[in-house]
Amino acid sequence: MAVTRIHNVAFIGTGIMGAPICGHILDAGFALTVHTRTKEKALGLLDRGAAWADTPADAARNADVVFTMVGNPSDVEDVYLGKDGVLAACRRGAWMVDLTTSSPELARELHDAAEVMDKHAFDCPVTGGQEGAEAGTLTLMVGADEQATAPLRPLLECFSDKIYYFGRAGQGQVAKLCNQVSFASCIVGYADALALAAQSGLDLDQVVDVICDGMGASVAMERLAPKSVAGDYRASFRSELLRKDLALALRHAEDHDLVLPGAETAFNLYDVLCQIGGADLGGQAITLLYEDEASGVAAGLDWSLVEPAAEAHHHHHHHHHGEED
Repeated sequence: MAVTRIHNVAFIGTGIMGAPICGHILDAGFALTVHTRTKEKALGLLDRGAAWADTPADAARNADVVFTMVGNPSDVEDVYLGKDGVLAACRRGAWMVDLTTSSPELARELHDAAEVMDKHAFDCPVTGGQEGAEAGTLTLMVGADEQATAPLRPLLECFSDKIYYFGRAGQGQVAKLCNQVSFASCIVGYADALALAAQSGLDLDQVVDVICDGMGASVAMERLAPKSVAGDYRASFRSELLRKDLALALRHAEDHDLVLPGAETAFNLYDVLCQIGGADLGGQAITLLYEDEASGVAAGLDWSLVEPAAEAHHHHHHHHHGEED
């Protein structure tokens, strides 16, 4: 049996996205317990009435629903299955909802492991970025069906505008990876366009405006190109996370004998950006790769750090270390 009345909520990982989501959960009147690796990141929530737990297990113990939002699949595995993990600690009938963008295979494993214990786990990655998290307007991709997860709907709706149900565990993650693959190619597309415009002496603000009025438009262009033009590389979504998501997508495609040339290109560009010191810059910082070295240096990049290109071909194998951050 699953819990049908939701009162106590636990949230693990109160970072850039997690903290504002927690704020909406508190505002909606749920009792909230939080745990995160760096307690400082949770202080604002504790001031607003959230309870602190020293481990994921402590957070999960009395919860009807446990949300997790951490960095990488290895972190997800740790939080669920490690010592002091959520899966063993939470009570029978409880729900575990992973908001992290992670591996579809891992999501299926966690779901299956939970069911055996009469608990319920599913993937629910989100899109909408920091702005969406703060405004409570995220789009959710649920790896479960609507009927089974109906009791969670009011809780999910307090931080989202749209909820898409993909029917079974892991499929929410695949949908999110599809989104990331498209998003990354949109960024590469506008980066190419701006480089061509700059080289040809066009006014870049004007070019952004004209493309946003045409078939070349994208949300990436609309939100990120103006930052690229202004030289604002601060992250609302870190480049190393986009690299991680693209690596996951390429690995998943490989398992299905599928080649994704756009995603390959975007991965290679983000991989270089991360190698030369741009891991913590926003996704819009890809445009620095097109500029002269001086602009890169001014933004904190160091081209001498780039690894030999021979590695690039085997990225999904060699760059596994990129996921242990």
